[in-house]
Amino acid sequence: MNNTIRALLLITCYLLSATYCLLLSGCAFPRIIVLDDPLTPEEHLNLGVTYESKGELDSALKEYHTASKKLPLSYLYIGNIHFQRNEFGEAESYYKKAIRKDPENADARNNLAWLYYKREENLEEAERLAMKAIELNPSTKNIYEDTLNKIRELIARLIVK
Repeated sequence: MNNTIRALLLITCYLLSATYCLLLSGCAFPRIIVLDDPLTPEEHLNLGVTYESKGELDSALKEYHTASKKLPLSYLYIGNIHFQRNEFGEAESYYKKAIRKDPENADARNNLAWLYYKREENLEEAERLAMKAIELNPSTKNIYEDTLNKIRELIARLIVK
């Protein structure tokens, strides 16, 4: 056996024994730690929408919360998840937070109005919220008017009783 082959075998044995010792001692190979999130808040929001569309609500909620640190629109989406889960108190809280953070958010106002309609409570406030949503975003007036009309029908039914 020539000296070159003998040296290569010694180096290989040394590396294998060093790796074995590291594994036995609990040492690990260096890990890569990402300090900055590579996704933008909008990308987290979009990822949440994808998870939500697949019914993966916990994953969607996680992405919405991550996005909410810099994107107030995310509170609307968080409220929607809680509404789907019949967690109405949480949904109400997040819809209100969405409105506080972005007073021009017509969808948050409409969704909070719808929540009040479904729970048959705060109906006068629900009516005001739906009317304000129409005022803020006339391009989706037909959706908001549907909410408003249902609220008004419910108010009328409750008055008759």
